[in-house]
Amino acid sequence: MIKRFLYLGLISLSLVSCLAKKKTTYAKKEKAKKEVSVPPSNPKPIEDTGRFKYYPIASTEEYITVFAPIAQSEMKQYGIPASITLAQGLLESGAGKGQLTRRTNNHFGIKCHKGWTGGRVYHDDDAKGECFRKYNNPNQSFRDHSEFLSSRSRYAFLFEYKPTDYRKWAYGLRKAGYATDRKYPQKLMALIERHELDKYDREVIARGDYTPREVPDGERTIHIVAKGETLYAISRRYFISVDELMALNKLKTTTLQVGQQLIVKKRR
Repeated sequence: MIKRFLYLGLISLSLVSCLAKKKTTYAKKEKAKKEVSVPPSNPKPIEDTGRFKYYPIASTEEYITVFAPIAQSEMKQYGIPASITLAQGLLESGAGKGQLTRRTNNHFGIKCHKGWTGGRVYHDDDAKGECFRKYNNPNQSFRDHSEFLSSRSRYAFLFEYKPTDYRKWAYGLRKAGYATDRKYPQKLMALIERHELDKYDREVIARGDYTPREVPDGERTIHIVAKGETLYAISRRYFISVDELMALNKLKTTTLQVGQQLIVKKRR
């Protein structure tokens, strides 16, 4: 009888031990399952459909992947560092997830301002019910950002900075009144340095896509071509002939583009 009880006891202990092992193994598997990371979704190409379409962005990394080439293209055409454009887009749009951005594709918080004839949305910001620009797709927002900075005289001094000096650009934007936040420059620089966005500036320069033009000393300075300006109007403004202006900038035609940088004589 005693042997029978001992035998039954050993069997019970063996079953308890097996159950404990299975439970432990199951727990380990569950823990390992939770630690598996989900890869980010593949970015979809942005197309111009002719109507408003919001393009969802899953993460900061995806935002950079999608918009870095666009920021580099804008740098090539307008001279604004790609790192600055990307950092501003990340900050102003909440990496593409902000409420205003979802409603407007406006990645830079650009308000309507006088003369804006495009789409618009009213949104509470510094004041209640402010007017913000609305775009069919994000690409239009990036282009408008470039034209906005390059066509307004208060931002003209920024283009005298080297395209690799994102720190000066960050502080310059605050100085020019782009944002009311006193820590705006620090926030931009933190994003650039955390995600190494300045590498996109160096890539553009390394490819030879951007040739920085140094501002001459003495009697010369840089003029940024605004929308509607002609070579004749600019020559009258700076008391220089059209021929001299063309020779100074090695121009073959009088055709100008918004954001184009021209060497001119300082007005006396």
